[in-house]
Amino acid sequence: MKERPFIIAGGGIGGLATALGLARVRKHSLVLEQADRFGEIGAGIQIGPNAFNCFDYLGIGEALRNKAVYIDRLRLMDALSGEEICHIPLDVSFRNRFGNPYAVVHRADLHGALAEACKSSGFVEMLTCHAVSGYHQQGESVRVSIQNREELEGCVLIGADGLHSAVRKQMHGDEPPRVSGHTTYRSVIPTESMPEDLRWNAATLWAGPKCHIVHYPLKGWKVFNLVVTFHNDVREAVAGKPVSREEVERGFEHIHPRPKQVIEHGKDWKLWVLCDRDPVQHWVDGRVALLGDAAHPMLQYFAQGACMALEDAVSFSHRCGTEGDLDKALALYLEDRMVRTSRVVIDSRLIGDHIYHPSGAAAALRNSVMRSLSTEQWYEKLGWLYDGGRPKS
Repeated sequence: MKERPFIIAGGGIGGLATALGLARVRKHSLVLEQADRFGEIGAGIQIGPNAFNCFDYLGIGEALRNKAVYIDRLRLMDALSGEEICHIPLDVSFRNRFGNPYAVVHRADLHGALAEACKSSGFVEMLTCHAVSGYHQQGESVRVSIQNREELEGCVLIGADGLHSAVRKQMHGDEPPRVSGHTTYRSVIPTESMPEDLRWNAATLWAGPKCHIVHYPLKGWKVFNLVVTFHNDVREAVAGKPVSREEVERGFEHIHPRPKQVIEHGKDWKLWVLCDRDPVQHWVDGRVALLGDAAHPMLQYFAQGACMALEDAVSFSHRCGTEGDLDKALALYLEDRMVRTSRVVIDSRLIGDHIYHPSGAAAALRNSVMRSLSTEQWYEKLGWLYDGGRPKS
């Protein structure tokens, strides 16, 4: 590279989207991934219209539309009674309102589309086995420390290195992430193994006391993604630990037999303890900026973690492409993103406690209020979220 590149710590969805956005404005970047290969852990991901706005900006909209499963509705069920509470149609009226669909896609398909586009852009270099451990700044450049390797120099460092970001640790010196006490178990099963009466073309959530269950089809209806969450007050962070079906079932003994079938048919369950952080006002330190989970890790309850990282990438690359002054560009990026992502972080906590996991009178209140809303009222409530993803002028 003839010019100092943008250095991106982290080769996940946020990091690659940032590199691709920079390539769109003809900026060179160097993506450093600490693992020995580029790839995504996990299975299904829900993609709102705001994420499709990002895909279109990044030039991969068509590729993702071809990989996605277009569900008919978002469906909220009562895990105790087995009855529907409400649903939000995702039909033509939804697409007309928000300008894009709502869909589900496999994380590997999304990551793969980003990686292929980066490789073919001519502006992105991708390196594995490069773990960023810190940085120091020299005027208009940043020198990036790499474990067991020589330093690298760039014009900007973007910390897209996740929940346990080394870049964030140096910038903020803060404590480990907040452990939510919510444990999530994940499985993927062939469609033929899914109970026939639950093979719905919907992103379905069964809400119960201190627990909920999510399922939806993936991979052209070849498999179903299963995600079940139990608020069991654990205090230690765990990621990707294999567990038995019996362990998963312990948190769901009190629910209706119908949603309980999902757990009975799941296989190869793995456990994650959910973590997030309180929002902060500053993710920029000179020529260093944070992005995605490094900046604003959030609980899963809005299904917006990856979507917010994609929005970050669009804002960051757009600002760096339209502003001649990089310091101003980074300041505008922070201005674009801080309040919006803080709202998603905080609302995700509230949804988990007051929509997905209440019991008794609180659950009855939830059911009554949510059943009273019309389709148009749901669209109005979601407008602030799903209208995002386009660069600001």
